[in-house]
Amino acid sequence: MTAVGPDINEALAAALIADQFPRWAGLPLVAASPQGWDNRTFRLGERLTVRLPSAEGYAHQITKESRWLPFLAKHLSVPVPKPLELGRPALGYPYAWSVNEWLDGQVLSRAKVADPAALAAELAAFLVELRGVPDEDGPRPGPETAHRGGPFAFYAPEARAALSALGVRSPATEQVLDEALASEWEHDPVWFHGDVAVDNLLIADGRLAGVLDFGCSGVGDPACDLVIAFTYLADETRPVFRQAVGLDDDTWRRARGWALWKAAITVLDPNASPLRREEQQRALDAVLRDRAGD
Repeated sequence: MTAVGPDINEALAAALIADQFPRWAGLPLVAASPQGWDNRTFRLGERLTVRLPSAEGYAHQITKESRWLPFLAKHLSVPVPKPLELGRPALGYPYAWSVNEWLDGQVLSRAKVADPAALAAELAAFLVELRGVPDEDGPRPGPETAHRGGPFAFYAPEARAALSALGVRSPATEQVLDEALASEWEHDPVWFHGDVAVDNLLIADGRLAGVLDFGCSGVGDPACDLVIAFTYLADETRPVFRQAVGLDDDTWRRARGWALWKAAITVLDPNASPLRREEQQRALDAVLRDRAGD
């Protein structure tokens, strides 16, 4: 986990706006809720957000989003953030930062969804559409994508260590990890989001209304984007998503590995909120049930 960087608060965000974009200096600025780990986000007025990386390891995400989000937006029917300005380091804050358009909606973690199966199909349709965006030499898996989109082997040792620390490493978890390691993406690289999570999906009127945070996005193996099937979808709706997303069984097996890794490290993380640890404990259990049902 990247070490926490400078203290980021409303006063700093407001000062940076006043210093570099004074036309917005009079707008009210408040911290968004919930907050992410990689970046801190503030709502500026009614239609803007300010986004500041929280540590050096995440600083590249802002420039990457500024470069690629306008391109992705041209090919996607679901709204994504629109970068408006790229701020420079100043006032003791050492990283580039951005001002983006505000997207309306409520994050999935706090939204009521009347038809989970319909939402599962919408999530799958978004991922199919994202995979269809032209490659255009997008970011390749590696540090720039937090190794999302690359071989699961990068995270397998951490997954095993976390499962051992939790006391839940077992023949069943080993089977999930072994199967995830047994294949790699053998097709042309495709766009992936890299962090399809309940706080990065916006819902309005029960429908998918926006997708946030493309800091880990890139072009490679899309298996990491299927983790939402275990962190959010119930056993009854997961098959809807699996069929609609249109990926082969090996990719689904790699997705189980990604989900098991994410669940284990989050449940183990003392900085994770109780709600987030509970969510990931459910995901861990869901992965094992899903594997047992194959």
